[in-house]
Amino acid sequence: MQHITPLQFKDTRDENNQILLDIREPYEIEICHIGGLQIPMGEVSNRLSEIDKNKEVIVLCRSGKRAVAVANLLETDFEYPKVTILEGGILAWIDQVDNSLEAY
Repeated sequence: MQHITPLQFKDTRDENNQILLDIREPYEIEICHIGGLQIPMGEVSNRLSEIDKNKEVIVLCRSGKRAVAVANLLETDFEYPKVTILEGGILAWIDQVDNSLEAY
C-alpha cells in the first residue's frame, strides 16, 4: 500500500489512470468534497464492480484512518494491484490545498 500527499495528488488528479475513492458517509460528503467515486466504507465490498481494478485507487476519508482499512481490504481480500492512501484525508486536503472547504 502506498501513500500520496494532498499536494502530490493535486498535481496528478486529472490523470486517467486514477480513481479517487471517497469512502466517507453521505453526510460528510455534503459538508465538503473534492469529487471522485463516492462509496461509503461499509458498502465498498458490495460495490467492487464500480471500482476499476486496472486503475490506481486513491482512497480518501476524513483523516486517513478509515482509508488504511479500506486500502488493506482492497489489496488483501480483493487483490487490487495499486491502492494508495491520501495522507491525512480531506482534512489534510483542506489544510494544504483548498482551505475554502469546510473542515469538520
